[in-house]
Amino acid sequence: MKENIIPAIRLTLFCAVFFSGVYTLSILGIAQLAPNQGKGEIVKENGKNHHINVAQKFVENKYFWSRPSAVDYNAAGSGGSNKGTNNPDYLAEVKTRIDTFLIKNPSVKRSEVPSELVTASGSGIDPNISVQGAKVQAKRIAESRKISEEKVLEVIQKNTEKPLLGMLGTEKINVLQLNIELDKLK
Repeated sequence: MKENIIPAIRLTLFCAVFFSGVYTLSILGIAQLAPNQGKGEIVKENGKNHHINVAQKFVENKYFWSRPSAVDYNAAGSGGSNKGTNNPDYLAEVKTRIDTFLIKNPSVKRSEVPSELVTASGSGIDPNISVQGAKVQAKRIAESRKISEEKVLEVIQKNTEKPLLGMLGTEKINVLQLNIELDKLK
């Protein structure tokens, strides 16, 4: 037994030093090479700092709406709701979101509502929506801002992020950036 305990204690001490010190400092060093020193991408708008990689809550008709959040857009406590797709409370919540979306976007059919606009992401703070998720909101935004729908679609097109290397992932749009661009329109 002695021949197993001593190596186990040594391994435990080595792992404690390595993972709490060496590994942590190496990751910190790599982060310092990243844009904004690993603190995320921050945009300053109207005197406020916003993290571009964290979803923001938008509820006004003149803005694109983000994905719903299971954590009320609080990045300190990110996470999903952990409710299954057959949970009655979850289904009622999604139905309410669909109904609300359809009331505010009467030209959209129930079958055209993208799932990301009525279901929260796993993190609860996903800042992106699909191109289709943006396009179904274009008419509401154009009417609210009294601008042409074509202008809104141009903003969508301009802010669409293509897949990495043209094939890894899907097209997506950051809702905060999209809404900042909308506010710049005259």
